[in-house]
Amino acid sequence: MNYILIPILVVLMGLVVFSLVRGVIAFLKTTKIDLESGKGETVTEMQLMQNKAMFARIKYQALAIVVVAIILAFSQ
Repeated sequence: MNYILIPILVVLMGLVVFSLVRGVIAFLKTTKIDLESGKGETVTEMQLMQNKAMFARIKYQALAIVVVAIILAFSQ
């Protein structure tokens, strides 16, 4: 069972890192656009992308925690 769950856990951890990097890049672009344009009150496309990336990161982290819990349950 661990032979299946550990690769799944590694993939989920990779997806967490990927989503985190995408969200940070979107945040940096949003900050740069806001500074250049002087607009801070409207929701931009980059801010929506940042929110989607961070929500995806939270989902992948939750799934990774579930996989770790399953691994721990079967190892006892």
